[in-house]
Parts: sequence; structure tokens; C-alpha cells
Amino acid sequence: MPGYRDLARDAEFRALLVAHVVSVAGDQFARVALTVHVFDRTASTGLTALTYALTFLPDLLGGPLLSGLADRFARKDVMVAADLVRGALLLLMAVPGLPLWLLASLLVLVQLAGAPHGAARAALLPQILPDQRYPMGQAVLSTVTQAAQVAGFVGGGALVALAGPALVLVADATTFLVAAFLTGVHLLDRPAPAGPHVRAWPADLAGGARLVWRDRHLRALLALACVSGFYIAGEALAAPYSAQLGAGPAGVGAIFGAYAAGAALGMLLVARLDEHRQLRLMPWLAIAACAVLVPAALRPGLAVSVGLFALSGAASAYHLVANTRFVRAVPDSSRGQAFGLAVTALRVSQGAGVALAGVAAERIAVHLVVAAAGALGVLAAGGAAIFWWVSGSRPNASRWGAASRSDAASRSDGRDAGNQNERS
Repeated sequence: MPGYRDLARDAEFRALLVAHVVSVAGDQFARVALTVHVFDRTASTGLTALTYALTFLPDLLGGPLLSGLADRFARKDVMVAADLVRGALLLLMAVPGLPLWLLASLLVLVQLAGAPHGAARAALLPQILPDQRYPMGQAVLSTVTQAAQVAGFVGGGALVALAGPALVLVADATTFLVAAFLTGVHLLDRPAPAGPHVRAWPADLAGGARLVWRDRHLRALLALACVSGFYIAGEALAAPYSAQLGAGPAGVGAIFGAYAAGAALGMLLVARLDEHRQLRLMPWLAIAACAVLVPAALRPGLAVSVGLFALSGAASAYHLVANTRFVRAVPDSSRGQAFGLAVTALRVSQGAGVALAGVAAERIAVHLVVAAAGALGVLAAGGAAIFWWVSGSRPNASRWGAASRSDAASRSDGRDAGNQNERS
């Protein structure tokens, strides 16, 4: 049985992990910078939340239309290109005096470029870590990513206060350039996936959609994932929530960091459970992620609020289980497109939740909006849980086994290709 030491010895996984963690930390710097920047310039809760929502809504187009690139081209090349594009766009965003509409437009383009990158990384990971090592690698990647978000959010609040938003955006651009270098140098050169992706793009998109929609198990996993559109309200309203408590930018970083720290701890705990217990806990954790926000109606102080948000983040660790089950349940030749469609559903639900929370907070006290989102989320999570139980929580062993064997073969082909390149 492979262990975490086996993951540490895998050079490809180490490079993928470090590249992703570096860019994630930089991204959180930028997210805090933009949130504080917009709130300082406009003093509008609604515009602040809508700006935050822009980091999710581009997936409405990017997920379906661009994630298929991960199934048409070499996934390593897709990741490097996406990182270089995002780095260049962030450098443009750092130019002083840009109007808000242009800043928002560049932010949308940054998020659009992230869609094929995320799909390529998700599709490549089972090839780098086939068989039993994949769930372990997914757990490590998700946990360390959350830790990077903690550092990025908490450090981002301090950096914005000290250096201003522009330099923080430059730092974020640098992280993407570093990630592109690590990916390009240390990952093996694998060819584009072999499969039916010579079809026209609309047919390819429709095939990916049918793959997800016809599988009741996959639909139930998507429903549970989309519950995050409710409990994300506290994160979306971090700036006005912190202002209501008189905490300033440091409070914004603390609120963002609480979610990420809770999620990191939750993933560490969930990853140690066996598969049966993970599946049993997954729907209950989805409900708990929303339920712990309801006490925000009592308008607690910063310390208690941060604790509530940390608990919500810890319960959100159910995404680790849902993500692992989803990616392993689809064939490699369609994995990028299917993952992109799933991310689209997830991000649209999150973006809609963020936008609606911001609009509501224009008329209702911020702490009441957070509590109401938690209460509505409990109802939505309960419905998703029922759908999960009805769909059957036991994965199709034969289908998963076939996926694992396919990924192992891809791993072997990649090694052969890499060795051949070194010899030539």
C-alpha cells in the first residue's frame, strides 16, 4: 500500500504541487487587494461583492468552452500557456489609475484563462498518480492549497495595508510566471489524449454534457458541490463584514484565512478516513458547512465570527471526497471537458450566491445576510443529500478500475516519451 513518502519521492507531483501552491498564494493576495481596493474607492457593499463574484462567473463560459482544450492539446502545454497569459494580464492590472470597468474586464480574462489550466491539472493528476496514490495525492494537493490560501489571505491583508494593491498584483503575476517555469521544466512531455476529440467543438461539448447528465451518481456529486453557493456568503462579504466590526483590512484577511484554515484542517481529517466513512460523512458535512453560519444572526464579534467561518471551512472538506469521486468516474479522453463542466456548475452557483449576497447586503445588515444564506443552504444541502442517498453512494468499482488502468498506461507512455526526448 503506497504512503505519503511515495508522493514526496515523485518529482512530477512535487513540481505540480509547488507550482499550484505558489500561484494559489499569489491569487489570494490579489483577491484581498481587489476587494479592499474596490471597497475603498466606492464604499459600496454591492460593488465589492460583485467584484468578488467576477472571480467565479467567468467559468460560465470558460468551463464549457475552454476546458476542452485539456483534451485536445498536451495538458502540460495548456497549463504553461494559461499561467503565462494570467501573469501578463495581472501585470496590466497593476498599472496605476485604471478605471474600475477595465480592472474588472482584465479580472474576467484572468479567470477565463484559469479554466483550461484547472481542467488540465485535474485530468493530468490521475496520470501522474495512478491507482491508490491518486486519492492521497488529491488530499495532499487540496490540503496544502488551503494552507497556501491561509498564508495568501492573511499575508495579503497585511501587504495591501503596507504596499498597496498594485504591488500585490505584481507579486501575483510573478507567482504565475514561477508556476509556468516549474510546470514546463519538471513535468513530462505527454501527447494529447487519444480519443474521440477530432469532433467539432460543439459536438465535443455536447458529448461531455451528456456524460455528466446521464450519470445519476455524477449529478448527485454536482448537487452537493453547488451547496457552496450558500456558505460562500461570509467570504464574499468579508470586507463589509469586517468594516461593520471595525476591523479593517486585517479583519478581511482574517475572515478569508479562517475559511481556508478550516478547510485545510478538515481535509487532513477527512483524508485519514476510509472510503466508506468519507461517503457517509460527505452529505452531512455539506449541511454543516451552512448550518454553522446561522449564529451570525446574533452579530458576534470578530473572534467568534472567525471561529464560525473556520468551522464552515472545515465542513467544506467534503469537496475533497466529491472531487476525487468525480474525476475518477470519467474516462481520461473526456476528463478535461467533464471537469470543466462540473467547475462551471460549481462556479456559477458560487458567483450567483456572492452576487445575491452583495445585493441583499445593500438593504439588510451584513451579519443577517450571512445567517440567512446559511439557513437557506441547510435546506439546499438537505435536498442534495437526499438526491445523493437515492442515487446510491457506492461507486462503480469496474468503471473506476478501468479508469485507473488507463491512467497507469498513460503514465507509462509519458515516461517512455520523456526518456525518448532525453535520448534525442
